[in-house]
Amino acid sequence: MDIKYALTHCITSSSHPTVTDLYQGKVREVYTLNSQILGIVVTDRISAFDYIMHQAIPFKGQILNKLAEFGFNKVAHIIPNHIIEIPHPNITIAKKCVPIPIEVVIRAHLTGHAWRTYKSGERILCGVNLPEGLSEHDPLPELILTPATKSSKGHDEDISEEEILAKGILSAILWAEIREKAFELFKIGQEVAREQGLILVDTKYEFGLYFDELTLIDEVHTTDSSRYFYVDGYEQRQKDRQPQKQLSKEFLREWLMKNDFQGLKGQNLPDLPDSFRIEVYKRYEQLYEQLTGSSFSPTIIEDIDSDLKTVFFPYIS
Repeated sequence: MDIKYALTHCITSSSHPTVTDLYQGKVREVYTLNSQILGIVVTDRISAFDYIMHQAIPFKGQILNKLAEFGFNKVAHIIPNHIIEIPHPNITIAKKCVPIPIEVVIRAHLTGHAWRTYKSGERILCGVNLPEGLSEHDPLPELILTPATKSSKGHDEDISEEEILAKGILSAILWAEIREKAFELFKIGQEVAREQGLILVDTKYEFGLYFDELTLIDEVHTTDSSRYFYVDGYEQRQKDRQPQKQLSKEFLREWLMKNDFQGLKGQNLPDLPDSFRIEVYKRYEQLYEQLTGSSFSPTIIEDIDSDLKTVFFPYIS
């Protein structure tokens, strides 16, 4: 594989000549093919602090698409998911669900956003009380759920479970089911990760309703939705107060912070150098192979728009 060639063939957008009902998320482009089916293009775009980077990452979309398929298969006995088929490295054909406007975040460690909140002196996160005396990356006494409101543009915002119910965003019955499933999913994710020498640190889940049936959508236990530490050396690094070796997007956030960007007003989004883009790709590849136990074989897509015509055709109505 010519990685330099791949740098110039990232999938950053797509279009279809007749399907114009398109929703563009940070990473995915979602086409409505008919009243019950979506065509989802997983691009090579990458985001952090709720901003899409100017440069894309080679094969990131393919890795995410394959990781999502792997993750959905592992939890299929817990809850139905939206996948109908994956006919292309960057495309998923999925059920058209009514999305639930809450990101459900489960945390097992004090890391990332939770640590930044804790470090600032706060001891309540999304209505959850955090104990004193913790250090960065320490395990929490128990799993916690920290929801966020979903935003197609701008920042997602923390919200407590009590606020979700008080504001009538979801019914108590539906929220109880989501809550129960989220913890079950996370425990399966922990088991799968542990088998491969990894620690599932935290993750986000997205749900929808398909003919009123709660359904898992978007992705599950991928690098974009989850954070992983390595089991080997974790305890010693914590004891020595050393940074944890991790597989996640946190290293991108750290790079951005070193380059004076945290998504705050007045800050300029820096460009990603090609050398760093290659490093990011290698990290994604490493996680895929570590988590699945399979090697990743990339496919350079010369014309995603042409591919869409063929893949979407049987479903368009």
